[in-house]
Amino acid sequence: MADQLPEHPDFLWRNPEPKKSYEAVIVGGGGHGLATAYYLAKNHGMTNIAILERGWLAGGNMARNTTIIRSNYLWDESAAIYEKSLKLWEQLPEELEYDFLFSQRGVLNLAHTLQDVRESQRRVNANKLNGVDAEWLDASQVKEVCPIINIGDDLRYPVMGGTYQPRAGIAKHDHVAWAFARKADEMGVDIIQNCEVTGIERIGNQVVGVQTNRGPIATEKVALAVAGDSSVLADMAGIRLPIQTHPLQALVSELFEPVHPTVVMSNHVHVYVSQAHKGELVMGAGVDSYNGYGQRGGFHVIEEQLAAAVELFPIFARAHVLRTWGGNVDVTLDASPIVSKTEVQGLYANCGWGTGGFKGTPAAGFTYAHTIANDEPHPLNAPFALDRFETGHLIDEHGAAAVAH
Repeated sequence: MADQLPEHPDFLWRNPEPKKSYEAVIVGGGGHGLATAYYLAKNHGMTNIAILERGWLAGGNMARNTTIIRSNYLWDESAAIYEKSLKLWEQLPEELEYDFLFSQRGVLNLAHTLQDVRESQRRVNANKLNGVDAEWLDASQVKEVCPIINIGDDLRYPVMGGTYQPRAGIAKHDHVAWAFARKADEMGVDIIQNCEVTGIERIGNQVVGVQTNRGPIATEKVALAVAGDSSVLADMAGIRLPIQTHPLQALVSELFEPVHPTVVMSNHVHVYVSQAHKGELVMGAGVDSYNGYGQRGGFHVIEEQLAAAVELFPIFARAHVLRTWGGNVDVTLDASPIVSKTEVQGLYANCGWGTGGFKGTPAAGFTYAHTIANDEPHPLNAPFALDRFETGHLIDEHGAAAVAH
């Protein structure tokens, strides 16, 4: 692949006028919406579709995420969909003909207590049974993988080991969006920016169209892919989704020479640290505990994650914060996503990914497109249907995956 970054595609500056009707309308021009459109066109031959984005292409959570990609989840259902996603990630740069800087530098999940160790080793064994690459490393092996980490005895929470997924890594999020968008655009999908959905029209129990600030659009299939605002959109159709919206914060430092060779995550001290391609340190934690739509969070969360990062990486003690940001994420009761039909015919929901949205982008698009095209779920997203909240068959990854991201 070329070493230089690809130029911004021309379609970013085009903005087609909405047609009067489409076979399907996707609400949300972020990673999941763009991936869904791409797979609808590629796998199902549906090209008379529109992506409606109220702002600019991939300007929401797609521009405010961790860039982390992994599939080392505990439960079978989660491991299956995220491993599918990772396998798609591995082939997408060539398939989309776009270098979005996918870097399989591995992910370390640290263990700091005996309970952490037991849970982590359990997850490694479960991963191996599901065909997911995973290793258990003791503290000295953690140091070999990431030489700058502090494994001394003077830590509040000493590093007792960690899990390691070598195939995991990071990608450049805006380039991922452009890659999917360019291919969808080439296949005839309309990507319409500055087009806010203001209502979802129904006749009886059937979707018949959407109202927008640029006029009405007729369609019998509306697919929601709007991180942080899914409940607001669903309410327009008269349904209530079992999700809550929380702020999710992160930050980057000034630029440094490459010093951090992998991604390190710790749920116990509540921080993750990676180094971006340009050299910034990317840091974050889990969601803020309160609900909100403000795309900003409490500064105490930033303070705590910086304290944890400096303890694990003393080399970063004099690094300067360049900028912080916050996004809104939808979180379900079991912290696993919803990729599902709804009770309204022709209305589909893809939401509730919490902190897992970016890494799940390809599989979310792949399975959501199948669900929309066939009005039936793909086997990979069938466990993530809305009816699990009625049956009680939850996929509780909230504490099981050893780290929030």
